Amino acid sequence: MLRTLMGDADRGVTTRPEGITYARIREDLLASYRNKGHKSLGTMADGTETIYPLIPLDRFFKHPEKNTTVARITHRTVTDFVASRQKQGIGNAAINNSLSLLRRMLHLAKRNYNLPFVASIELLKPPPPRKGFLSIADFNRLLAALPRNVRPLITFLYYSGCRKGEACAIRWDQVDLAKAIVRLEIEQTKTSEARTIPLPNVLVEMLRRQPRTGPVFDSSNLRKAWEKACDATGLGKCTPVEGKTYYLYSGLMIHDLRRSGARNLRKAGIPESVAMKITGHKDRSVFDRYDIVDEQDVREAMKRVEQAALPVVKTTRRLLRGKS
Repeated sequence: MLRTLMGDADRGVTTRPEGITYARIREDLLASYRNKGHKSLGTMADGTETIYPLIPLDRFFKHPEKNTTVARITHRTVTDFVASRQKQGIGNAAINNSLSLLRRMLHLAKRNYNLPFVASIELLKPPPPRKGFLSIADFNRLLAALPRNVRPLITFLYYSGCRKGEACAIRWDQVDLAKAIVRLEIEQTKTSEARTIPLPNVLVEMLRRQPRTGPVFDSSNLRKAWEKACDATGLGKCTPVEGKTYYLYSGLMIHDLRRSGARNLRKAGIPESVAMKITGHKDRSVFDRYDIVDEQDVREAMKRVEQAALPVVKTTRRLLRGKS
């Protein structure tokens, strides 16, 4: 593996792009992720390692059946990849995730093998941040429509703003129902920082009724259950595809619970530094994107301003009446 990462450039050898395959630069990327301990490196059902935005690239380049070379990864090839993903209805953000990995692979190839040039990868215009969030009334309607097994997980995500992957890794020995807290370990968090998350009373009661076996939060058939519940409550829509056995879903996403959690903490008056500790945000700018301000927030802000100014307004009105 060290030989792969060291590459031909460190040995002063220039390699032609025709001699470097997609499979080779893909493995170099995975090796780089392993060496740096990136937590986005996942494991497939068959035990092989991958980075999930790589999967569409693998399919496009027909890996591992076909050995596409770096010389064949051109601007035209990248344009075709983007067009194929857009045809499938994939958004710019997801496409950019794959393009970023391809750009990283080519950058590593140029460095590792002293290539004279590689294709330039331009990312698509990113979409505006999602503004999906749930009011407590909509959340309660959604919760009632969900199967019982996933209700504790959805409740935890909504109140804490925690990442789904972090929540699903929680074990019972990390839960203290008496103190109403969960302790996330370093290896479980995306930021590699342990943190303590408080539990709302409604969730404590749910967990008290659960057996202490198996996972704390059950995510079995979560995506399907979520989409059907959102469709039933008007928070999403499942559109059947003519002649197919599947449907297309649009609407509220599970990740929107993270946005809701950040917004709920802010509206409750929790200091930003504490809220970021709970949600696991290290970057203020990222937290700000999740901390959504809606029309109701704006209206309430103006009401508070008017309320604060009311004594002055009354005094001004009396003075004006006196002058008239």
